Amino acid sequence: MFASLPLTALLLAAAAVSAQDIVYDAAHNTTPIVGTWSSGSQHVVPGPGFANPAQESFTYPNTTGVGYSFSDDGWYEIARYRFASNASEPNCIIGTVVWAHGHYELVANGSIVLKPIGDGYQQVQAPCAATSNFMQNYNFTELFVSWQIFTDVAFGPKLHLFQFDGSPVAPLFRLSEQPNMLPKQMLRNVSAAVVTTTSNGLVSEQTLTPRQKRSGAAELQCPMGLVAGQFLIYIHIIDSHVSDRLHTQRS
Repeated sequence: MFASLPLTALLLAAAAVSAQDIVYDAAHNTTPIVGTWSSGSQHVVPGPGFANPAQESFTYPNTTGVGYSFSDDGWYEIARYRFASNASEPNCIIGTVVWAHGHYELVANGSIVLKPIGDGYQQVQAPCAATSNFMQNYNFTELFVSWQIFTDVAFGPKLHLFQFDGSPVAPLFRLSEQPNMLPKQMLRNVSAAVVTTTSNGLVSEQTLTPRQKRSGAAELQCPMGLVAGQFLIYIHIIDSHVSDRLHTQRS
Protein backbone atom coordinates (compact mmCIF):
# COMPACT_ATOMS: atom_id res chain seq x y z
CA MET A 1 0.00 0.00 0.00
CA PHE A 2 2.82 2.37 0.81
CA ALA A 3 5.80 3.25 -1.33
CA SER A 4 9.12 3.57 0.43
CA LEU A 5 11.82 5.26 -1.60
CA PRO A 6 15.43 6.08 -0.71
CA LEU A 7 16.10 9.67 0.25
CA THR A 8 18.42 10.12 -2.73
CA ALA A 9 15.64 9.13 -5.13
CA LEU A 10 13.34 11.74 -3.62
CA LEU A 11 16.02 14.40 -3.87
CA LEU A 12 16.64 13.62 -7.53
CA ALA A 13 12.93 13.71 -8.25
CA ALA A 14 12.61 17.10 -6.61
CA ALA A 15 15.70 18.44 -8.37
CA ALA A 16 14.21 17.57 -11.73
CA VAL A 17 11.29 19.89 -11.05
CA SER A 18 13.21 22.98 -9.98
CA ALA A 19 16.88 23.83 -10.26
CA GLN A 20 16.69 27.25 -8.67
CA ASP A 21 14.93 29.04 -5.87
CA ILE A 22 11.31 29.80 -6.66
CA VAL A 23 9.99 33.35 -6.55
CA TYR A 24 6.46 33.58 -5.22
CA ASP A 25 4.39 36.29 -6.87
CA ALA A 26 0.78 37.16 -7.64
CA ALA A 27 0.84 35.09 -10.84
CA HIS A 28 0.65 31.80 -8.94
CA ASN A 29 0.47 32.59 -5.24
CA THR A 30 -2.52 34.85 -4.85
CA THR A 31 -2.93 34.16 -1.14
CA PRO A 32 -0.83 32.66 1.69
CA ILE A 33 -1.04 28.91 2.23
CA VAL A 34 -2.12 29.46 5.85
CA GLY A 35 -5.68 28.32 6.44
CA THR A 36 -7.91 25.26 5.93
CA TRP A 37 -8.21 23.57 2.53
CA SER A 38 -10.38 20.70 1.28
CA SER A 39 -10.90 18.88 -2.00
CA GLY A 40 -14.00 17.99 -4.00
CA SER A 41 -17.24 18.48 -2.09
CA GLN A 42 -15.17 19.85 0.83
CA HIS A 43 -16.58 17.46 3.42
CA VAL A 44 -13.18 16.18 4.58
CA VAL A 45 -11.92 18.82 7.02
CA PRO A 46 -9.07 18.49 9.56
CA GLY A 47 -9.74 19.18 13.21
CA PRO A 48 -11.98 17.82 15.97
CA GLY A 49 -14.85 17.05 13.60
CA PHE A 50 -12.76 14.43 11.82
CA ALA A 51 -10.48 12.64 14.28
CA ASN A 52 -10.30 11.85 18.00
CA PRO A 53 -6.70 10.68 18.53
CA ALA A 54 -7.15 9.95 22.24
CA GLN A 55 -9.87 7.42 21.38
CA GLU A 56 -8.21 6.34 18.12
CA SER A 57 -11.44 6.97 16.25
CA PHE A 58 -12.85 8.92 13.29
CA THR A 59 -16.07 10.67 12.38
CA TYR A 60 -16.56 9.58 8.79
CA PRO A 61 -17.44 12.36 6.31
CA ASN A 62 -20.32 12.03 3.87
CA THR A 63 -17.95 11.87 0.90
CA THR A 64 -14.31 10.99 0.26
CA GLY A 65 -11.57 13.56 -0.13
CA VAL A 66 -8.56 15.16 1.51
CA GLY A 67 -8.13 18.18 3.76
CA TYR A 68 -5.10 20.17 4.91
CA SER A 69 -4.62 22.89 7.49
CA PHE A 70 -1.52 25.07 7.70
CA SER A 71 -0.78 27.51 10.52
CA ASP A 72 1.47 30.56 10.41
CA ASP A 73 3.78 29.04 13.03
CA GLY A 74 4.73 25.98 10.99
CA TRP A 75 2.12 23.38 12.00
CA TYR A 76 0.07 21.29 9.60
CA GLU A 77 -2.73 18.75 9.94
CA ILE A 78 -4.03 16.32 7.33
CA ALA A 79 -7.28 14.40 6.97
CA ARG A 80 -7.79 11.80 4.25
CA TYR A 81 -10.73 9.56 3.42
CA ARG A 82 -10.18 7.31 0.42
CA PHE A 83 -11.53 4.25 -1.37
CA ALA A 84 -9.65 2.46 -4.15
CA SER A 85 -11.04 -0.27 -6.39
CA ASN A 86 -9.14 -3.23 -7.79
CA ALA A 87 -9.76 -3.86 -11.48
CA SER A 88 -8.91 -7.56 -11.19
CA GLU A 89 -11.05 -8.03 -8.06
CA PRO A 90 -13.98 -5.56 -8.21
CA ASN A 91 -15.33 -6.68 -4.85
CA CYS A 92 -12.05 -5.96 -3.06
CA ILE A 93 -12.48 -2.22 -2.54
CA ILE A 94 -9.91 -0.89 -0.06
CA GLY A 95 -10.78 2.04 2.19
CA THR A 96 -8.44 4.20 4.26
CA VAL A 97 -8.97 7.02 6.73
CA VAL A 98 -5.86 8.94 7.80
CA TRP A 99 -5.09 11.61 10.39
CA ALA A 100 -1.70 13.11 11.22
CA HIS A 101 -0.14 16.43 12.22
CA GLY A 102 3.26 17.96 12.74
CA HIS A 103 5.56 20.61 11.29
CA TYR A 104 5.86 21.79 7.68
CA GLU A 105 8.53 23.75 5.86
CA LEU A 106 8.22 25.80 2.68
CA VAL A 107 11.60 25.11 1.07
CA ALA A 108 13.22 27.84 -1.05
CA ASN A 109 13.08 25.72 -4.22
CA GLY A 110 9.28 25.60 -4.06
CA SER A 111 8.78 22.24 -2.35
CA ILE A 112 6.95 21.50 0.90
CA VAL A 113 8.08 18.97 3.50
CA LEU A 114 5.53 17.65 6.03
CA LYS A 115 7.14 16.04 9.10
CA PRO A 116 4.71 14.38 11.58
CA ILE A 117 5.40 14.40 15.31
CA GLY A 118 4.58 10.71 15.74
CA ASP A 119 0.97 10.35 16.91
CA GLY A 120 -0.78 9.88 13.56
CA TYR A 121 -2.96 6.84 12.80
CA GLN A 122 -5.07 5.33 10.07
CA GLN A 123 -7.89 2.86 9.58
CA VAL A 124 -7.60 0.38 6.73
CA GLN A 125 -10.50 -1.72 5.48
CA ALA A 126 -9.48 -4.43 3.00
CA PRO A 127 -12.26 -7.02 2.74
CA CYS A 128 -10.11 -9.51 0.80
CA ALA A 129 -7.14 -9.38 3.18
CA ALA A 130 -6.44 -11.72 6.08
CA THR A 131 -7.28 -8.91 8.54
CA SER A 132 -10.08 -6.99 6.90
CA ASN A 133 -10.44 -3.94 9.15
CA PHE A 134 -7.82 -2.50 11.48
CA MET A 135 -6.19 0.60 12.96
CA GLN A 136 -2.44 1.23 12.80
CA ASN A 137 0.12 3.98 13.31
CA TYR A 138 0.60 6.42 10.44
CA ASN A 139 3.66 8.66 10.55
CA PHE A 140 5.28 9.26 7.19
CA THR A 141 7.20 12.35 6.17
CA GLU A 142 5.80 13.62 2.87
CA LEU A 143 7.39 15.66 0.11
CA PHE A 144 5.53 17.87 -2.35
CA VAL A 145 7.93 19.11 -5.00
CA SER A 146 5.86 22.21 -5.77
CA TRP A 147 2.66 24.05 -4.97
CA GLN A 148 0.61 26.85 -6.48
CA ILE A 149 -2.39 28.90 -5.42
CA PHE A 150 -4.68 30.37 -8.06
CA THR A 151 -7.88 32.36 -7.68
CA ASP A 152 -10.81 30.51 -9.20
CA VAL A 153 -13.48 32.92 -10.39
CA ALA A 154 -16.23 30.71 -8.94
CA PHE A 155 -14.63 29.22 -5.82
CA GLY A 156 -11.91 31.65 -4.77
CA PRO A 157 -8.38 30.52 -3.80
CA LYS A 158 -7.48 27.04 -5.02
CA LEU A 159 -4.36 25.19 -3.83
CA HIS A 160 -2.52 22.75 -6.10
CA LEU A 161 0.00 20.36 -4.51
CA PHE A 162 2.33 18.17 -6.59
CA GLN A 163 3.74 14.94 -5.17
CA PHE A 164 7.38 13.84 -5.24
CA ASP A 165 6.99 12.53 -8.81
CA GLY A 166 5.15 15.64 -10.04
CA SER A 167 1.68 14.05 -10.02
CA PRO A 168 -1.01 16.41 -8.70
CA VAL A 169 -3.12 16.03 -5.60
CA ALA A 170 -6.80 16.81 -6.15
CA PRO A 171 -7.30 20.62 -6.18
CA LEU A 172 -7.96 22.03 -2.72
CA PHE A 173 -10.38 24.87 -2.03
CA ARG A 174 -9.91 27.22 0.91
CA LEU A 175 -12.60 26.84 3.53
CA SER A 176 -11.15 29.35 5.97
CA GLU A 177 -8.23 31.72 6.34
CA GLN A 178 -7.72 30.18 9.80
CA PRO A 179 -6.32 26.65 10.27
CA ASN A 180 -8.84 24.19 11.67
CA MET A 181 -6.68 22.02 13.91
CA LEU A 182 -6.53 19.89 17.01
CA PRO A 183 -4.10 21.09 19.72
CA LYS A 184 -0.48 21.42 18.59
CA GLN A 185 0.97 18.70 20.80
CA MET A 186 1.18 14.93 21.13
CA LEU A 187 -2.43 13.73 21.30
CA ARG A 188 -2.10 9.96 21.24
CA ASN A 189 -0.05 7.61 23.38
CA VAL A 190 2.08 5.64 20.96
CA SER A 191 4.79 4.36 23.29
CA ALA A 192 5.29 3.40 26.91
CA ALA A 193 8.45 2.76 28.94
CA VAL A 194 8.57 -0.41 31.04
CA VAL A 195 11.25 -0.36 33.76
CA THR A 196 12.28 -3.68 35.28
CA THR A 197 14.51 -4.15 38.34
CA THR A 198 16.08 -7.59 38.78
CA SER A 199 16.90 -9.29 42.08
CA ASN A 200 20.54 -8.27 41.81
CA GLY A 201 19.67 -4.60 41.39
CA LEU A 202 20.11 -4.27 37.64
CA VAL A 203 17.63 -1.94 35.95
CA SER A 204 16.47 -2.33 32.36
CA GLU A 205 14.09 -0.17 30.33
CA GLN A 206 12.06 -1.26 27.33
CA THR A 207 9.93 0.94 25.08
CA LEU A 208 6.69 -0.60 23.89
CA THR A 209 4.57 0.66 21.01
CA PRO A 210 0.98 -0.42 21.68
CA ARG A 211 -1.68 -0.73 19.03
CA GLN A 212 0.68 -1.02 16.09
CA LYS A 213 -2.15 -2.90 14.42
CA ARG A 214 -5.52 -3.23 16.10
CA SER A 215 -8.54 -4.92 14.52
CA GLY A 216 -12.17 -4.34 15.32
CA ALA A 217 -12.58 -0.79 13.99
CA ALA A 218 -15.97 0.48 12.84
CA GLU A 219 -16.95 -0.42 9.30
CA LEU A 220 -16.28 2.15 6.58
CA GLN A 221 -19.25 2.86 4.35
CA CYS A 222 -18.26 3.11 0.70
CA PRO A 223 -19.98 6.18 -0.84
CA MET A 224 -22.50 5.64 -3.62
CA GLY A 225 -21.21 6.11 -7.15
CA LEU A 226 -17.65 5.07 -6.28
CA VAL A 227 -15.38 5.00 -9.31
CA ALA A 228 -11.96 3.46 -9.65
CA GLY A 229 -9.21 5.52 -8.09
CA GLN A 230 -5.73 5.39 -6.76
CA PHE A 231 -4.21 5.81 -3.35
CA LEU A 232 -1.94 8.72 -2.73
CA ILE A 233 1.70 7.65 -2.51
CA TYR A 234 3.02 8.19 0.97
CA ILE A 235 6.70 8.81 1.28
CA HIS A 236 9.10 7.55 3.92
CA ILE A 237 11.98 9.96 4.55
CA ILE A 238 14.09 8.47 7.29
CA ASP A 239 16.73 11.16 7.48
CA SER A 240 15.84 13.56 10.29
CA HIS A 241 17.75 16.33 8.51
CA VAL A 242 15.80 16.09 5.25
CA SER A 243 14.93 19.78 5.24
CA ASP A 244 18.58 20.82 5.41
CA ARG A 245 19.47 18.44 2.62
CA LEU A 246 16.66 19.77 0.48
CA HIS A 247 18.12 23.25 0.94
CA THR A 248 21.68 22.31 0.18
CA GLN A 249 21.02 19.98 -2.73
CA ARG A 250 18.35 22.20 -4.33
CA SER A 251 15.88 19.37 -4.54
